[in-house]
Amino acid sequence: MIVGAAVLPHPPLLVPELVAGAAGRTEPVRAACLDAGRRLLGRAARWVAVAADPSGPRTVDPATAGTFAGFGVDVPVTLGPGAAEPDVELPLPALVAGWLRGRVGAESVRVELVPPDLPADECRRVGADLAAGPEPVGLLVLGDGSARHPDRAPGRPDPRAPEYDGRVRDALATADASALLALDVAVAAELVVGGRAAWQVLAGAALADGRRWRAELLYSDAPFGVGYHVAVWDPVD
Repeated sequence: MIVGAAVLPHPPLLVPELVAGAAGRTEPVRAACLDAGRRLLGRAARWVAVAADPSGPRTVDPATAGTFAGFGVDVPVTLGPGAAEPDVELPLPALVAGWLRGRVGAESVRVELVPPDLPADECRRVGADLAAGPEPVGLLVLGDGSARHPDRAPGRPDPRAPEYDGRVRDALATADASALLALDVAVAAELVVGGRAAWQVLAGAALADGRRWRAELLYSDAPFGVGYHVAVWDPVD
């Protein structure tokens, strides 16, 4: 059973040790992510994270450790107590989930990775399966917006990126699950939207839960040419 959700991006720049020269510029999005994590912890100490990754479908269990060494600095993370030797190939979303867990003090996080091209109806099914679980858990939803914003885009700029991320922002700000499910899969791929599948899993979980949800948008911007959205969703009991 999902008792709350936190939505955030998963760029390496969230980890201060990886961006020593730009820690100040990255602080606003980092602070919003930590705020979202603390709010989710207020709902549940055990989390399930969902993100898109080419290695999916795959489950990364809480007895897993990793390191950001592949991103330049050996910052170790664990997904829960009793983690084994670090997995040096742990995907970035799992690393960020472990980093956030450690920073806010959550007990554990299990990471569910889905393929980036998973169709919307399959994303909805995954979300429904998560909502049907008997254990109360917090849902951590990890994913970036478009990487093609006209200003400072790391990839080829696309004028459609701001409008697409605007639709995502509005849906997250109002807990509009139907709007998230309506996001176009093909356009998301063209705009290099990393979070589309994870957001649609969130939508599936919220709709399957059956309750009304309230949302608060904590951050939405594209400071480095990539859309970053941070929000929290809570069920209206």
